[in-house]
Amino acid sequence: MDFARAAWRLQGGRLALALGWMVPLLFSAAAFAGSAHWMTDYPKALNEAKAEKKLVLANFTGSDWCPWCQKLQREVFSTPEFQQYAKEHLVLLELDFPQHKPQTEALKQQNKELADRYHVDAFPTILLLDPEGQEIASMGYMPGGAKPFLDKVEQLSQKATSGG
Repeated sequence: MDFARAAWRLQGGRLALALGWMVPLLFSAAAFAGSAHWMTDYPKALNEAKAEKKLVLANFTGSDWCPWCQKLQREVFSTPEFQQYAKEHLVLLELDFPQHKPQTEALKQQNKELADRYHVDAFPTILLLDPEGQEIASMGYMPGGAKPFLDKVEQLSQKATSGG
């Protein structure tokens, strides 16, 4: 007798019911564990980009108040397509300007200085940076989900690496 059927018998159906919702949860947790990582430390992001020979995707966001930022997060950044592309090609840097989430003073200062340095005055602003921190391209929210966003990132990345 297999485990699930034995569990069903032993628990009067309760454990089998639990397994029914736990299995998809475990698979989604495993997928999430493999997701791309957003850094918040600018110098560390640049160092990682240098070490891995990748570009930095800097996301200037108002994560807890900006509807377009939240839409970009939902439609692009949280998708498996973006996660996979980012793990292979990008170092992700979140530069957040929340209204209600706590942040250290050092993080607030870093984010403000970077917004000033790169002339960011609207959210979301997405910058592609080379490993030295030089801006390659700037973009914002674009409709259509992950595919058009990634196509644009790829186009801009190719242009940057080909020198034009």
